[in-house]
Amino acid sequence: MSQSVVPTGPTTRQHAVRRGVPERLRPLLLLSPALVVVGVFFVGGVAQAVLQSLGRQPFLGETDWSVEAYRATFADPAFRASLTLTLRVVVLSTGLATVLGVAVALLVRRHARGPLTTLLQSTLAVPHLVGALCIGLLLSPSGFVSRLGAGAGLVDGPQDFWVLTNDAFGWGIIAEYTWKEAPFVAVVALAAMTPHVRDLEAAARVLGAGRWRRLTTVTLPLIAPPVAAASVLVASFAAASYEVPRLLGQSFPATLPVVALQRYQDTDLLVRPQAMAVATIIAVLSLTLVAAYLTLVSRLSRRSL
Repeated sequence: MSQSVVPTGPTTRQHAVRRGVPERLRPLLLLSPALVVVGVFFVGGVAQAVLQSLGRQPFLGETDWSVEAYRATFADPAFRASLTLTLRVVVLSTGLATVLGVAVALLVRRHARGPLTTLLQSTLAVPHLVGALCIGLLLSPSGFVSRLGAGAGLVDGPQDFWVLTNDAFGWGIIAEYTWKEAPFVAVVALAAMTPHVRDLEAAARVLGAGRWRRLTTVTLPLIAPPVAAASVLVASFAAASYEVPRLLGQSFPATLPVVALQRYQDTDLLVRPQAMAVATIIAVLSLTLVAAYLTLVSRLSRRSL
């Protein structure tokens, strides 16, 4: 007489868990380990920075709330120069990376197999720190470009070439962000060029639309939301990155992340609230970019429907 065997392996336990957990809570349960890490290290760190920027330093006996750190920070001409430099780097590098990335994506889609595809894929694996070193070797006063300009007779010597690294404008920083982030934008743009986009382009071509008109009225509006999301990520990274402006920028004015770390490392602990105030301003700047993206993408989505 045969006996039925009731399985008690992982499959049964998984079904039991599924029956006991509501459908809406299952994704949250699966993401809970990552959410705990983000909550403890990121949210906790940001909260501590905000508290210290408001004068809460119990280890120094400072327990009163104060906005003196923000008042002193905005009154400092060095901070205003750093803020101007940071915004300039963010706007120019994001704009150039977005335009160049979309252009590269269109070329790669047209020529799927070629050296441009290999170059695009190889650039993605290069860390920003290595990219900053490469840009320094390329654009520094003794780098390849200055020596090439001197050899071509554009200047008398490499030292007379235009200063493109460790300069007040931030050309070296902008060049590194543009070179490194343009492939990222290109990958996002390529992923957005789905068969649905190709079908609409073909329909527009049948209706008599030229190449430029198809690009401006069909392709770009359809890929604009994901490209805008990639641009926000690029802008947020450029606003908060430390290693690239530290290697390719001046000590004064420096970008906000460099200023924040410099003030954080000050031996005078009473300066710590100003460092946290700068860090909080960087976070607010990133949140502003995200809010601008959400507003923009909602408008682009309505327009593309």
